[in-house]
Amino acid sequence: MTRSFSNQTFRFAPSSNGLLHLGHAYSAALNFELAQATGGRMLLRIENIDAERCRAEFEQAIYDDLHWLGLSWELPARRQSEHFADYANALERLRALGAAYPCFCSRGEIMAAVASKPDWPRDPDGSPLYPGLCKHLSPAERARRLASGRSAATRIDMAAALAHVGFQLDWLERSPQGMGASRRQATPAIWGDAIIARRDIKTSYHIAVVTDDALQGVTDVVRGEDLFMATHLHRLLQTLLDLPAPTYRHHRLLRDASGQKLSKSLRAKSLRALRQEGLSPQAARESLKIEATAG
Repeated sequence: MTRSFSNQTFRFAPSSNGLLHLGHAYSAALNFELAQATGGRMLLRIENIDAERCRAEFEQAIYDDLHWLGLSWELPARRQSEHFADYANALERLRALGAAYPCFCSRGEIMAAVASKPDWPRDPDGSPLYPGLCKHLSPAERARRLASGRSAATRIDMAAALAHVGFQLDWLERSPQGMGASRRQATPAIWGDAIIARRDIKTSYHIAVVTDDALQGVTDVVRGEDLFMATHLHRLLQTLLDLPAPTYRHHRLLRDASGQKLSKSLRAKSLRALRQEGLSPQAARESLKIEATAG
């Protein structure tokens, strides 16, 4: 269901698994400018559920880079690694609804199951939809495997989840510049029985982000267009967990000369490197061409 808040609240939520680049700066500055334009709140969230990849030095670099850009936010920043109990509670609610189940499959087993089916459907990220190998295990068999020490991811039971909701989901999408809005139909089935808790972390981006947005009172989610498709699944999770639905804006991505989006994995030049080369905060902000309009 959708609930209203008295004040607009924005958030920038980077992962502390590498150094920020200009693409991150664009998203952070856009959220900051929108908060300023609306008289709203600006929050910072550190998404660090992955203990192997996230590091304290990268987290400190986030603070340093944002301060260098001239951005500010309410203190303290929320650190996801301190809130696993919140995500565990959300997962338990989904299990109680019969909308989640343990999955013991390896990636290799899943790929082998669909290898002879070239037309097998894929999710928006390009991965094959889960073929349901563990979906119909009996409660006794699931308990036996868990008792034997086998680790399991948790998947959403998409059919059961949609049946529980029982109505068409949608969300309010504003244009990146805030001029105009439209209702978008949510079709979470495109994700199939997606993983909502990894076996090694016991949560996922999807569970953590909808939980955090609700607990922090976020009213406006402003993020890159590469996360647009995730909103289909997020609306389902919000509805199942009786969480408020924010308004969404999915902004353009900054790209390099070859047209590739700036990313940590492709070693986009970091803000730290640009700063060391002599780039000023003002020049960095001006290069982003931010258009933040209240709406």
